[in-house]
Amino acid sequence: MCGACGQVSAVLYDQRPRRVRDLSCGDKRVYVAFSIRRVRCQWCGAVKTESLDWLADNPFYTRRFAYYVGRRCRESSVKAVADELLLDWHTVKELDKQYMSAQLQRAKPPSPRAIGIDEIAIGKGHSYRIVVSDLIRARPIWFGGSDRSESSMDGFYAWLGREKSSKIRLAVMDMWPAFRTSTLKEGNAPQALIVYDKFHVLRHLQEALDKVRKSEYARLTGPGRRFIKGQKYALLSRWKNLTTKGRKALKLLFHANRRLYKAYLLKESFAQLWSYDTPGWARRFFDHWRASLKWQRLPPYEKFAALIEKHWAGIVAYCHATNKVALGFVEGLNNKIRVLQRRAYGYRDEAYLRLKILTCMLPKL
Repeated sequence: MCGACGQVSAVLYDQRPRRVRDLSCGDKRVYVAFSIRRVRCQWCGAVKTESLDWLADNPFYTRRFAYYVGRRCRESSVKAVADELLLDWHTVKELDKQYMSAQLQRAKPPSPRAIGIDEIAIGKGHSYRIVVSDLIRARPIWFGGSDRSESSMDGFYAWLGREKSSKIRLAVMDMWPAFRTSTLKEGNAPQALIVYDKFHVLRHLQEALDKVRKSEYARLTGPGRRFIKGQKYALLSRWKNLTTKGRKALKLLFHANRRLYKAYLLKESFAQLWSYDTPGWARRFFDHWRASLKWQRLPPYEKFAALIEKHWAGIVAYCHATNKVALGFVEGLNNKIRVLQRRAYGYRDEAYLRLKILTCMLPKL
């Protein structure tokens, strides 16, 4: 039946044969030859072309070949896949974009209850974009903004809609003020409980330890410096993650410098804060940890303790049993994005980068 006039009278005829590329068989390329039928209505003259769901958006390839290219691009760069399949670089990129668009269509529409907010650098200088993740479904759901400002963060809540934003129960973020201000703004998600990301908090503590290391290196003269030189990353690492060689080097350093030894112990013990299930015990631990700074002559640590005190409500919120979400997901996603950027030596096409980020945690098709 004709869709234009509703008449059933039509003439059926074939178009000239076409050929599209399909999955290879061993080292041989395979092509599918076929004809596409067209229907012409005798009453209104409208012509309709047969739709084939096994063809890709690029009419020279089958859909399963496009999906194969997309799966390969999850593990390799576009250039490597283009060289392997003897395709043009731009062709591989477009097939990959079709594959990722199909992944997003198959995924359920986002309706998050707990979100993670972070920013990523997309180029040289201070060029940032915001990434928002669904922490319960463990996948990124939004990539956008023009920077990491409050107005850019407002763009996420406008995209999500007021109804879904009102159902957000938990928002995990770093201590950047713009994220908190935007989230608690009326019309966004003022009912959400703010939780500061553990790994961003510990990063401030690592920076404090590194300042102590630098001050000790500047204070010492002569052979005492040789124990500190080259130990930056060993000091910033957890003891359980160090190799045998790294532990021996730190033990030698700690025997030579008691201040760095105390600073390292304080850094290692602070992670215990997130193991408590009640705010009262967490507060008791922090008070004892802060009291132990007395007479230690560690100004960076005292500044860090003041920072924790200022943001205490957002840190202790994690201690409630109902707020035990995966804090490491946001940091893990950030690392995965950096791997994607290094593999491609950076992305010039921001729309392509957006698809890469939004589908990096989705199952393969």
